Amino acid sequence: MPSSKPPSTPDRPDRPDQPERIEQPDRPDRPERTEQPARPTPPEAPELIWLRPERTGRGPRPAHSRDSIAAAAIVIADAEGLEAVSMRRVAAALGAGTMSLYNYVPKKEHLLDLMLDAATAEYRLPPAPSGDVRADLAGLAHEQLALLRRHPWLPALVLARPGIGPNALRYTDHFLAVTAPTGLPGGARMEAMALFNGFICQFAQYEQTAAAGAKWQAEMVGYLTQAAMSGAYPHLAQAFATAGPPADPDQAFDRTLDRVIHAILAPAAGG
Repeated sequence: MPSSKPPSTPDRPDRPDQPERIEQPDRPDRPERTEQPARPTPPEAPELIWLRPERTGRGPRPAHSRDSIAAAAIVIADAEGLEAVSMRRVAAALGAGTMSLYNYVPKKEHLLDLMLDAATAEYRLPPAPSGDVRADLAGLAHEQLALLRRHPWLPALVLARPGIGPNALRYTDHFLAVTAPTGLPGGARMEAMALFNGFICQFAQYEQTAAAGAKWQAEMVGYLTQAAMSGAYPHLAQAFATAGPPADPDQAFDRTLDRVIHAILAPAAGG
């Protein structure tokens, strides 16, 4: 017969004690790290192509040069316009890889600067001015117009980017020498050069527009004639009435150039 006493529960053994943490002996001091001096940040490359050396003087002789690259770009621009010039097209013309060309010309703007200066090298400047300021300026103006006519892409580039390459500085120095007898200060002569160059570039651009669009030219004349006859522009009507037949482009250039030179040489008001 089963016992009515409940079975006894055996005592739960105690948990074994946690092992005591053994103190580690002191480690010898580690030598402190010596801070290394920060490496100097390499200087940022100059933005101007003229401040970048063409060669570092080390390594094999390069296969191309800035002059050859600019010459190839000018050939493309003369044939197809400035918009056709790209690093890829120039590299193909030279038989080089496009990426390799960036070792010589880091970006497109540098290529334009090289083209501008290479074209400026075509000026046939005399060793020294003659002393006749008017004659020297007229000769320089005709030299520039001939250059712009040879390179139809050049006027827009001259007006858009400052020419400060070696050949452009040669032209600037010559202009300052030509105008030295005027007695004008250097700053005024630099302003006169900007006026002088701006007139010639805009004249060359107008010639290109007129030559490329005979229909546009005829429509413009008709439109202005109609506007003058409307009575809304009396001074324009008077100018048209006394203008006479269209002048030969070279005669118009000489006539306007004479006025520009006169303005350059005239004493400043109040001066």
